[in-house]
Amino acid sequence: MILTDTHTHLYADEFQPDRAEMIRRAVDSGVSRMFLPNIDSNSIPGLFQLIKAFPDNCFPMMGLHPCSVNEQFQKELSVVEHWLGKRKFYAVGEIGIDLYWDKTFAEQQQYAFEYQIKLAKRLGLPIVIHTRNAFKEAFEIVERNNDSNLKGIFHCFSGTLDEAHQVTALGGFMLGIGGVLTFKNSGLDTIVTQLGLEHLVLETDAPYLAPVPVRGKRNESAYITLIAQRLADLKKTSLDEVARITTANSKTIFGI
Repeated sequence: MILTDTHTHLYADEFQPDRAEMIRRAVDSGVSRMFLPNIDSNSIPGLFQLIKAFPDNCFPMMGLHPCSVNEQFQKELSVVEHWLGKRKFYAVGEIGIDLYWDKTFAEQQQYAFEYQIKLAKRLGLPIVIHTRNAFKEAFEIVERNNDSNLKGIFHCFSGTLDEAHQVTALGGFMLGIGGVLTFKNSGLDTIVTQLGLEHLVLETDAPYLAPVPVRGKRNESAYITLIAQRLADLKKTSLDEVARITTANSKTIFGI
């Protein structure tokens, strides 16, 4: 059984005390593929150290997170573009729009999002999208730029069934399903029962959003098994089948 964590911040400071042991726990649990989104220029050194230490398990993305878009966003975008031209990455991410905490740079977020989508298309890379309180704004930009050269993941999907159908109708996009699926009253359980597994990939977003029964604690990639089992229960299928299909979906997106 091979499970894939399509979105995990394993370079985060929360893992400083036991990073290597935590990754070995994930691999021992069957989670042999972990895809690492970038945040901004500050996260790049830790990202590079991790993929050097675990080249067979950790696969990097490069992008500017919407919550890091500020007065220096043009400089940050130039850093992203520089690194995308220097080495191998498996996606442009995580990118998108977040209007939950602060709308000060909402216009700049939209510019940065579209700029990075165009970078991804030029380089033939998928995109990994962060949206919070901004699905409509983000989807409009994706739809405007969508063609056969664009594919990716709507990370940490927790929207409505109608929004899920909008994403799957794009053709080349998957929905990232994480620990929220295990939360009581999240509503995501009802939605996934009406979606085919061919539209879904698994993620932890570690160290955030740990699934039940470890909710509220530090999340880690080994816990993808808890999310996968919940999905298997909801879809009335086996854990092996969920692992097989969602990992195949991740290969369709990332190319490995």
